[in-house]
Amino acid sequence: MDDETGSSSQLHIVICPWLAFGHLLPCLDLAERLASRGHRVSLVSTPRNIARLPPVRPAVAPFVGLVALPLPRVAGLPDGAESTHDVPFGKFHLHLEASDGLAAPFSEFLESLCAEPGRKKPDWIVVDYLNHWAAAAAVRHKVPCALLVLLAATVVAALDFRLSGRTESQSAGSPRIETAKTELISVQGVPATSIAERVSSTLERCDLVAMRSCVEWEPESVPLASTFGGKPVVPFGLLPPSPDGGRRGDSGKDGAAVRWLDAQPAKSVVYVALGSEVPLRPEEVHELALGLELAGTRFLWALRKPPLGSDAVLLPAGFEERTRGHGLVMNGWVPQLEILAHDAVAVFLTHCGWNSTIEGLLFGRPLVMLPIMGDQEPNARLMEGRKVGAQVPRNQNDGSFDREGVAAAIRAVAVEEEGRRVFAANAKKLQEIVSDTECHERYIDRFIQQLRCYK
Repeated sequence: MDDETGSSSQLHIVICPWLAFGHLLPCLDLAERLASRGHRVSLVSTPRNIARLPPVRPAVAPFVGLVALPLPRVAGLPDGAESTHDVPFGKFHLHLEASDGLAAPFSEFLESLCAEPGRKKPDWIVVDYLNHWAAAAAVRHKVPCALLVLLAATVVAALDFRLSGRTESQSAGSPRIETAKTELISVQGVPATSIAERVSSTLERCDLVAMRSCVEWEPESVPLASTFGGKPVVPFGLLPPSPDGGRRGDSGKDGAAVRWLDAQPAKSVVYVALGSEVPLRPEEVHELALGLELAGTRFLWALRKPPLGSDAVLLPAGFEERTRGHGLVMNGWVPQLEILAHDAVAVFLTHCGWNSTIEGLLFGRPLVMLPIMGDQEPNARLMEGRKVGAQVPRNQNDGSFDREGVAAAIRAVAVEEEGRRVFAANAKKLQEIVSDTECHERYIDRFIQQLRCYK
């Protein structure tokens, strides 16, 4: 399949995502969409991360190469801990250090491509924002480079303001961009300057910025994010997953979670999932649990197991016994897409990571929003402004939340008649945008067109 320009000349695009599955999986989706148009894609990560990816769709498998580079050993990082999911959040800096050690093998990989008989160097390298070493290699090998930002346009605009030293929107009537309250470029245990330097170093070596959004989804913010650090921004759509889970092998037909949902009434369950890497403290897990209990609604909670080296008690004493009649806690993997698609699910309690936000609204689920860090807070404000749900109230001084606030937010979205009606209707409106496959495929075509123009 050719892109909308009608050109059939094949591009070779190398994609280099960050070491987190919230980045790896969208990059695999992007790779497959590019490959579906006949372009050759090399997706670069580490051996264990590559092994844990879902299989590439058979129709495009001949065009997608999965490239495994060995992750260097770093003191304090356990063997096999190649994803940020594998260690406590406070050890994020270890993956930064290890990732820097991929510079040499990545450069060797690029050199090997040029050495292949009949091959030429890649046409483009698409690099995640922390992979400054990949952008540096692109410059050394004289390959055009695109900065990949898997973020909302609202967040990209806020980052542009912060990196440029501005603190507020300069356009009257434009969406509020708050950078003072949310450290968008800071990570626990890593100086904000270190993250900002990596982003800036990557950005200055790139020719354009590829953004996971579209004007239909963020009509006010996409125009504000037309440039990032002086580089042109190209939206490539939302990369919505296939509503049926596609080839991911995550149907979970025999799983306990789906069997439990099958026994629940329609539109009765609050699905709770805060992502694979959200760093909730034990006391926060307890308050969330007690809030679910206080709300009294049916719930299915995908609760991440404690990371290696943690002996934290996950749930309050007696919680599972007291809620056994109407709640289920799953500590392992769950088939999120199938759960969100299930008719028993009424509401999605989420951290508002960009992946989860898109997935929840793909199925028209109103949101109870509990953002914890990074881009989650502006994502939640964006969705709150679209009136698709309500945020759990937080203490303005320390950011804490309590069981009463959790219960109140759940009731506002899932129980109270007026709120249910308004939030469900608005979620359905956004569902129409997320599920518009033709729209998002056009964005991929335009993205390819931009790559050709800069080539």
